Amino acid sequence: MVLYFFGKFVVVKCSWTPKNPGRRFYACPQKDSACRFIGWVDPPMWERSKVIIPGLLRNINQMQAWCTALKIMLLASWVFFVILFIRSV
Repeated sequence: MVLYFFGKFVVVKCSWTPKNPGRRFYACPQKDSACRFIGWVDPPMWERSKVIIPGLLRNINQMQAWCTALKIMLLASWVFFVILFIRSV
């Protein structure tokens, strides 16, 4: 744990900028503070990581969107099935 000027522990956050994707940094614990960035927790990233990580994140987001669409289609098919079943009884 790292103490900050205000006697509080710093917060560890994660950067998702193109320059530092997934790199953790120390942030000020006060909500509306002017000093949002204090220092890096992790060492600098390799250039290759800066290319690969955003692509992986895009893939994850696309897969999550696809799963959501499939869940909606599955729910709609079940509703349709129930309506057909009720009408046939």
